[in-house]
Amino acid sequence: MIKLAARLALPDWIRQEIDAHPICPGDEAKVALAIRLSALNVERGTGGPFGAAVFDADDRLVSVGVNRVVPEASSIAHAEMMAYLTAQASTGRNRLNEGFPGIVLATSSQPCCMCYGATFWAGIDTLLIGASATDVMELTEFDEGPLPADWRGELRARGIAVREGIERQAARDVLAAYSRVGGGNY
Repeated sequence: MIKLAARLALPDWIRQEIDAHPICPGDEAKVALAIRLSALNVERGTGGPFGAAVFDADDRLVSVGVNRVVPEASSIAHAEMMAYLTAQASTGRNRLNEGFPGIVLATSSQPCCMCYGATFWAGIDTLLIGASATDVMELTEFDEGPLPADWRGELRARGIAVREGIERQAARDVLAAYSRVGGGNY
């Protein structure tokens, strides 16, 4: 029989650990939250070392995401995709910035090729990145996939500002910790 529905879920610990309505002024605070999510995901054994958070133009948290690929048995359950999915569900908008400019995605690590592509259509105005794809591939066994040579320019051409290397060492530390505990198991 063909399944007509699928469901993806974030781990329950997010309700206890993350304030549902924080205001995070500044790029560093936003990326720090994404990195905290990634670290907690590794510590709790609920997924891979990636976290993401969507913010509105007033620096208010809209949604969060963590990597849930193995627990959810879904290759699309990356942190960014989970953050987009939950933001879209809570706002009722498939393009988050439609009528609401200033949407920010903060991510613990540079988006892979899938999440990069989804960023175009999710309605993101600013992308904040902690660790680079090179960091991810150096410190873990993840393959981030092919990106255009000028991936930054492609985002900018679509009106998406890109800021990289924010809290990079903290993000790298989570990736290294994941590898030390046997990364790849989740």
